[in-house]
Amino acid sequence: MPALRSPLRRALLNPPRLHLTAGHCNLLLPPPPPVLNLVLKLGLPMLRSKKAAHQSNLLEAHQKEAEFKLLEEELTRKIEEAISKNVEERLSSDEVKHEIERRIEEGIRKLFDEVDAQLQKEKAAALHEARMKAERERREREELDKMLEENRCKVEEAQRKVALEQQQKELERYLELERIQKQREEALRRKKMEEEEDRAKQLKLLGKDRY
Repeated sequence: MPALRSPLRRALLNPPRLHLTAGHCNLLLPPPPPVLNLVLKLGLPMLRSKKAAHQSNLLEAHQKEAEFKLLEEELTRKIEEAISKNVEERLSSDEVKHEIERRIEEGIRKLFDEVDAQLQKEKAAALHEARMKAERERREREELDKMLEENRCKVEEAQRKVALEQQQKELERYLELERIQKQREEALRRKKMEEEEDRAKQLKLLGKDRY
């Protein structure tokens, strides 16, 4: 049988070609070779037998696969049922209940601790911000007070300067008035002396005339 496989393969891979004669223009098939006739006689039943065996094997494989799938589904269902039953039994036990309550209380305490820590952190941040704000306001107030003090000193200096200038002007005006007053008094005194001298001269002249 293995010797027939190669000629059969060659025959199937290289089929006979059509031959067209020049005189009649008819399609003529060459006669099949003897090896091909032998292959067809001996190989076709064997191929049919192998094909049937292959189909049988495929059917058996599909059946086994279906049975394995059903078995797997059944096993999975039983495992899930066992796990669910085990979980229910464990959850209904006092030990598990106490453990659950312990974890819940622990979680609540942890949550409270986290909330308290966050509140403390926010409180510290708010206190720090308030201190920084108070420090900024203090510096701003000091700067404002310093600026106001500088302005007050400048105003007082300007007022003092104006007062000194005004006082100097008043003093100069007083001295000028005093000088003018002295000049007037001196002029009156001189005029009076001149009048007295003139009167004395006139009296003296009148006395000479009388004698």
